[in-house]
Amino acid sequence: MYREDGGYDRPFRSSAPVNVGDELDVKIEAVGEKGDGIAKKDGFVLFVPNTKEGQEVRVRVTKVLRKVGFAEVVGDAGSRTERAPKAEEKEEVKDTEDFGDDLESADENN
Repeated sequence: MYREDGGYDRPFRSSAPVNVGDELDVKIEAVGEKGDGIAKKDGFVLFVPNTKEGQEVRVRVTKVLRKVGFAEVVGDAGSRTERAPKAEEKEEVKDTEDFGDDLESADENN
């Protein structure tokens, strides 16, 4: 809507309606210039590679910017996928490499 002061009224959105890791069922509404499918969630644009217009897919959000987001296909719409553990949930891997620790102890003994 045009304002008298020359600006436009736009609904202010303080944050995107999606977060990294969210899984959503979306319909690819169009294909962008670079060939990525374009879907929307509450008006928020998501770019989804390797999709075609009209496809209904389940996606996982991989990146969220102020105005757009990016997602990857994880299955068909309506399907439930096994959720990959978040980084903080992943099993801790112990470092078994010593990378010269035995040399340090050998130096200390000399």
